[in-house]
Amino acid sequence: MFAAAPLASTAEPEGVVGWVLDLMERLGEVGVGVAVFAETFLPPIPSEAVLPVAGFLAYEGRMNPWWAIAAATTGAVVGAWLWWLLGAMLGRERTRALVARVPLLGGEDFDKADAFFARWGAAAVLFGRCVPLVRSFISIPAGIQRMPFWRFTLYTTLGSGVWNALWIGLGYALGPAMEPVLTRWSGVLSDVVVIGVGLVLVLFVAARLRGLSRRAKSEAQDR
Repeated sequence: MFAAAPLASTAEPEGVVGWVLDLMERLGEVGVGVAVFAETFLPPIPSEAVLPVAGFLAYEGRMNPWWAIAAATTGAVVGAWLWWLLGAMLGRERTRALVARVPLLGGEDFDKADAFFARWGAAAVLFGRCVPLVRSFISIPAGIQRMPFWRFTLYTTLGSGVWNALWIGLGYALGPAMEPVLTRWSGVLSDVVVIGVGLVLVLFVAARLRGLSRRAKSEAQDR
């Protein structure tokens, strides 16, 4: 594995991108795994912003791209294991009760998600690794329904491995075009990440409130 060196530019990357770059420069390929592991528990740190940075460092010869992919996949799998274990320990009834207590959610939401996973479990784990937020939480229903651990690990490794290779490869392919992005636009990219997550939450809340309002009107008319 190679030791990372600082960027040539005097500009300092900011925000999420700056944190990720600093982590990778300090820890090398291990930092890639740590960043992806953290992304499993902190979805506002998307792998789409983490992995191209590793690809750029690999392009500059400061990181081995294959070790970076392996480290990223290991971080994703270990994080997924913890969510799987949480789902297995809580079980269906306790998880349903917890979801029912979450504002704007209810037991019926859990039932729909549970039924969906029962039908599409393998595909959900495999392809869910490529969907923000979903890749963090898809492991919980897998644990609840006790998907065999070896099978869960296999699907998670395959899905995460392909996803990580694509984004690290993209950063590697862009090469020198990545440096101005990291040094000049990292703050903007970090703001976009935060705004994007906030927008998703706002849309979710608005949709749930609209649905609850319609349900309340429907129940009032049926009385």
